Amino acid sequence: MSQLRTFQAILWRDVFVTGRELPSFLAQVIIQPFFILFIFAKVLGDIGYVQDDFAQVLLPGIIAMNGFLGALQNTTLPLVLDFSWTREIEDRLLAPISIPLVAVEKIVFGAIRGFFAAVLMVPVGFVMLDVSWAWSGIPGALLVIVLGCLAGGSVGLVIGTSVPARRVNVMFAVILTPILFTGSAQFPWRSLSDDLLWFKVVCALNPLTYVSEGMRAELVPDVPHIPLPVVLAVLVIAIAGFGGLGLRGFMKRALD
Repeated sequence: MSQLRTFQAILWRDVFVTGRELPSFLAQVIIQPFFILFIFAKVLGDIGYVQDDFAQVLLPGIIAMNGFLGALQNTTLPLVLDFSWTREIEDRLLAPISIPLVAVEKIVFGAIRGFFAAVLMVPVGFVMLDVSWAWSGIPGALLVIVLGCLAGGSVGLVIGTSVPARRVNVMFAVILTPILFTGSAQFPWRSLSDDLLWFKVVCALNPLTYVSEGMRAELVPDVPHIPLPVVLAVLVIAIAGFGGLGLRGFMKRALD
């Protein structure tokens, strides 16, 4: 019980700090997806370069992308800083809590910020675009985005414990850019043709693909999508797999 209270106290402290840094956090999570929606759905739609219903496909994918990548970045970057310059991780490790729970707190905190980033895009998208959702799918979509954020946080734990601080800029170019463009956020995975089979396989290896497809399955079910049970199963496996791998890396770094 004491470890649970300590876990909650550490998590609350991180959430409180987010409140103090709200303007910079909002800029981080809104600017890029806002311009993706504006250019690809609004501008290209108005001049006729994309179909009128493309916004229906794009918005759920952008919400998924914002949640997954928001969780990933907000787990990775604090870990890189904590293990390098600030050494704040040492204070966490001295707290009356087990080392694995410190790592879990990092995942949960990143997931909370990712979830908030995803939710923020809903009113932005509805104000900017003419879209309609199957509102009966909202509970399922919330489940998908929560699992997606936890998966993003788990991937962030792996990256944050394996990338040295001097390589963090390279990490964004080499890791995050491919994740962004192979996560099916901008297109339905099942619509990819056999001519792009290699790309379809690459996308299938990206956990973000299943978050994007799960959001479409619940909010715009008429769009071709991966079945929801497959989405949920893959996300749970991703959380367990990347979480376990990240935990090993965290333990190694913490005990060095």
